[in-house]
Amino acid sequence: MASWVGLGRALGACCLLGLFCGATLPFPLQGANEKAIINERPIIGILAQETDFKSFQKFGSSYIGASYVKFIESAGARVVPIRLNRSDEEYDKIFNSINGILYPGGGVSLETSEFARVAKIFYNKALEANDRGDYFPVWGTCLGHQLLSVLTCGEDLLTWTNTDGFALPLNFTPDAKNSGIFQDFPADLLQLMASEPLTSNFHFWSLSVQNFTNNEKLRNFYKILTTNVHNNVSFISTMEAHRYPVYGVQWHPEKNPYEWKNSTGIPHSKAAVKVTYYIADFLVSEARKSNHSFANKSEETNALIYNFKPVFTGPFSSFDQAYFFD
Repeated sequence: MASWVGLGRALGACCLLGLFCGATLPFPLQGANEKAIINERPIIGILAQETDFKSFQKFGSSYIGASYVKFIESAGARVVPIRLNRSDEEYDKIFNSINGILYPGGGVSLETSEFARVAKIFYNKALEANDRGDYFPVWGTCLGHQLLSVLTCGEDLLTWTNTDGFALPLNFTPDAKNSGIFQDFPADLLQLMASEPLTSNFHFWSLSVQNFTNNEKLRNFYKILTTNVHNNVSFISTMEAHRYPVYGVQWHPEKNPYEWKNSTGIPHSKAAVKVTYYIADFLVSEARKSNHSFANKSEETNALIYNFKPVFTGPFSSFDQAYFFD
């Protein structure tokens, strides 16, 4: 698959910059299908997952990395933790109260975990809602990105790449120029993303371009926006659905400003932090298109992440802080 990075190497940095600059800028200022933004108090749910790390188990049975919460809050939204092992009625109530959902990274099973089971409930509700004109975005990061592929095609098609602790530039595909995710990125930042290692990768498995291309369900549902290559495997690093507000990134936009593990896999440059800002802004802008709301102020207040205190986990975890739940 041709990439914009490959094009830049062939034509030179100045020519690649020209793809993003000047009168022929291929990224529109607004998406053709963008709806009026009317919700000024968006709330996004973040799905918790089982505490598979032994060091976490003394704090609770499930957790959410605090960096995901900060990521959403940085763009002007609030967070509701979606806890595991709740009733279908409670999940239905939460779905109708929040304006989008984020599936975070982690290490649990994509098929047998409670994380995967609850994710499927919200995924199906989101597709049904969007089909009837009820806008509801779904976002997956790392494990969440991988989970989206499983939820869409019904099987695990991941390939071992051992891409753990690497910062990488993105290889943009032609579909990126008309994408929702990248439409409001400044041209100079897109150029830097294509030429410098600004995306944080901490995953052992990836959805290969080959497996994606060979699967009709995935091809019909998603378009590939960026790819990367590691251990001789070309894998999908950014994708979005053709018809639905469903988005996945194999990399971690929340890590650049909020996680401080001593690793070259987490870039902290000014440009890297800007990437986080624009991704968060996009996701929250999508949530602003949803009209879901809590029945009353009391229910909203009791559901928010503010009711829980983050724990400093930096000395024994890749997360500097995490929220824990029973």
